[in-house]
Amino acid sequence: MVGLSDSRIVGFMGGLSDSRIVGLFLAVCIAVPSDHPTIRQSDAVQSTEILLATTTSTRDAGLLDSLLPVFERQTRYHVKVIAVGSGQALEMGRRGDADVVLAHAPEAERVLTDSGYFVRRRLVMHNEFLIVGPSDDPAGLRGLSNAVAAFKRIAAHQARFVSRGDRSGTHQRELSLWKQGGITPAAPGGWYIESGQGMGATLQLASEKAAYTLTDRATYLAWRDKIRLGPMVEGDPQLFNVYHVLELNPKNAPPPRLNVQGGTALADFFVAAETQALIGQFGLSRFGQSLFVPDAGKPDRW
Repeated sequence: MVGLSDSRIVGFMGGLSDSRIVGLFLAVCIAVPSDHPTIRQSDAVQSTEILLATTTSTRDAGLLDSLLPVFERQTRYHVKVIAVGSGQALEMGRRGDADVVLAHAPEAERVLTDSGYFVRRRLVMHNEFLIVGPSDDPAGLRGLSNAVAAFKRIAAHQARFVSRGDRSGTHQRELSLWKQGGITPAAPGGWYIESGQGMGATLQLASEKAAYTLTDRATYLAWRDKIRLGPMVEGDPQLFNVYHVLELNPKNAPPPRLNVQGGTALADFFVAAETQALIGQFGLSRFGQSLFVPDAGKPDRW
């Protein structure tokens, strides 16, 4: 119908039956290429739902329950949280199965960003990892400030240790500490136990087994009253725990599959000054300390 005047189009359509008009309309719709401006304009009206793939620690610590309602009130978006290990969250982002990723696995994040799967990676916040364990402290860790030395003692005593075992940022840090100590943990089933679950569930299992585990401070404090584990090792720079928000490359999963606008909006929200202030306040009233330290805008060496 390109090249017909409006009057000729009306006259042409007037000579057709209703069924022919419907058939013609469908044929034109099918014939229009996917990169036609009209179709692209329709794609731009994306879903109001945002899929956030993130580590379980941000959920289990309660941070997302505090922040996301603020974002949803300020925007037209609704956020669906998919809380998994950072490794799985990054893989979802790589496949285009999430709109934005919040993770704490810096090495894996850099590899995927350098490979073009993410177009922007921004520093959001940090806290620290802790090695926690039972009160009787069978490996004698209490008072140590060196995480690698602590892991060596755990292995030497074959004291029970519960690993996330889920490719999460916490699991990746644990594996790094074993490696630095020249230790290959025993196969799961003896003193070395894999939970295959999030941080909250792993803390619960470690408590039930009277075992050591590696945890982020925020989740530990949120679960402290429900478990029988105490901090054993903290303060080592090796236990620094940093979070980034990553925006997906739309070339890997173009709209409407990927909600680019929504993902960018949520990423911007995490690093906005008002949100950073909320992050800095989170946990103060309940625990007497902030569970996360806001870092947006600071130099990023991770």
